[in-house]
Amino acid sequence: MRAELAERFRSTFGRAPEWMARAPGRIEFIGNHTDYNGGPVIGAAIDRAVWVGLARRQDGIRRFASGQQTEVIEVNARPEERLESSQAWGNYPLGVLMAMRELGLPVPAGFDYLAVSDLPTGAGLSSSAAIELASALAFLAAEGATVPREELVRLARRAENSFVGVPCGLLDQGVSAFGRKDRLVRIDCRIPRFETLPLPAGAHAWIFNTPHRHALIDGLYAERHRECLAAARALGVPQLVDATPAQLAAAEGRMPPAVYRRARHIVEEIARVHETVAALAQADLAAVGRLLSASHRSSRVWFENSTAELDFLVDRLALQPGVYGARLTGGGFGGAVMALTSGAFGPAQAEPVAAAYAERFGLPPQVLHLRTDDGAALVA
Repeated sequence: MRAELAERFRSTFGRAPEWMARAPGRIEFIGNHTDYNGGPVIGAAIDRAVWVGLARRQDGIRRFASGQQTEVIEVNARPEERLESSQAWGNYPLGVLMAMRELGLPVPAGFDYLAVSDLPTGAGLSSSAAIELASALAFLAAEGATVPREELVRLARRAENSFVGVPCGLLDQGVSAFGRKDRLVRIDCRIPRFETLPLPAGAHAWIFNTPHRHALIDGLYAERHRECLAAARALGVPQLVDATPAQLAAAEGRMPPAVYRRARHIVEEIARVHETVAALAQADLAAVGRLLSASHRSSRVWFENSTAELDFLVDRLALQPGVYGARLTGGGFGGAVMALTSGAFGPAQAEPVAAAYAERFGLPPQVLHLRTDDGAALVA
């Protein structure tokens, strides 16, 4: 992708980029919607990424281009204003610039900017966090500035929450920033604290990306966020991470049914994350797989962020040899399923799952065998 970025930058802007940065997508391993509730979550940075190239301009004009779009967006240096329609992707780097300004960091005035990616969009692999982190690294480099990795995560999350408008937690930006090859990233979102865990030998992650795109900003993600806040208020706790199963059971009658269901998912999912950490420490992939499958059932029944397409894939994967467990990954409401497998699972086992899906829903899913990778970094 580095060579593709350099070539596209030259063909678009007639010169080479001065800086290049890369940030990986991520798998949400387990911890569905626990992050903005203060709970723990586990993810993994993957070997698909967003790359950003940047070169300064002296006239104060900002030009944004993307490998997925033919249009070059041209805006004045400030203020940062939201873009609409086909230009809406530019809100991610613009949001980063706004967040940098608000956090007192130096902000480049004029520049040419290009983003390219081999991440599938809408698959729950967090292409949005990747473009935010890569953009932030490039913008900071242009000003000769650096920040601690924790601050980089905070900056990128602020861009998505305040400018893009998605009330995400720390998972996406945290995993993309702190990822390491052959390791998982565990985040205690209440502190926050970031650490890595060894991925047991022989573990493989497969993604089945449905053609059913999800769009978190369409309100479903925000609605779940509001319901979780309402549950915390009803329980009298700052965040759902502070609630116990006994408190939740006692308060069921005081909550709207939907609010109770959301809270039950979060409280039980937090417990599953802790159990997964223990199982990983023992390299017990069978136990991890059972927890992943339980997580999906909870998402389907209690959080109601699964879909018929995702459920179909999870059920079919459970029948295949070499599959420890499977669940939706990311925000839900469409997107992708992640399967944790042994080396016995390969293309020959993935093909009948994809074929059955195509027969049922008309189009096949995109199948990706992903590997863990290192986190966001300036590469040139």
